[in-house]
Amino acid sequence: MLDLMPSLRRYARSLTRSDVDGEDLLQDSLERALVKRGQWSGGSLKAWAFSIMTNLYRNDTARATRRRTAPLDDAQDVPSTLAPPGDPLERRKLVAAIDSLAPDFRAVLMLVVVESMSYREVASLLQIPEGTVMSRLTRARAQIARILEADNVIPMRRSE
Repeated sequence: MLDLMPSLRRYARSLTRSDVDGEDLLQDSLERALVKRGQWSGGSLKAWAFSIMTNLYRNDTARATRRRTAPLDDAQDVPSTLAPPGDPLERRKLVAAIDSLAPDFRAVLMLVVVESMSYREVASLLQIPEGTVMSRLTRARAQIARILEADNVIPMRRSE
């Protein structure tokens, strides 16, 4: 489990879009994994741990949605786990683009691109068909590309 902590931390932060909430989710997931370790069937420990985290996040989100009476403020900026562009402004744009994704798209993007999980592993982990994983990944990438292109400013020279 110790070897999985950096990956689990990145995934938790991407789900929650908050360092503090991500750490809470990580701790809750590790605690659940240790308490339920007898239920691990001996398959992929990584997939099992990510499944626990995904399910805890979904349960917490559903519970919070039922309790919520007013819209929440925008979440805090989360540092991107992808290789940061050289320009800090570009990095902020990328983080904002990833944060703007729907949670299902963001989860698939993070698991496939950042955590290098296969489509089959992600499908099993999220309990969705492989085709849905591919579709969500394609849509997430396309949405990020559209957002980044929309913010692209082309400098114009003055005519002399």
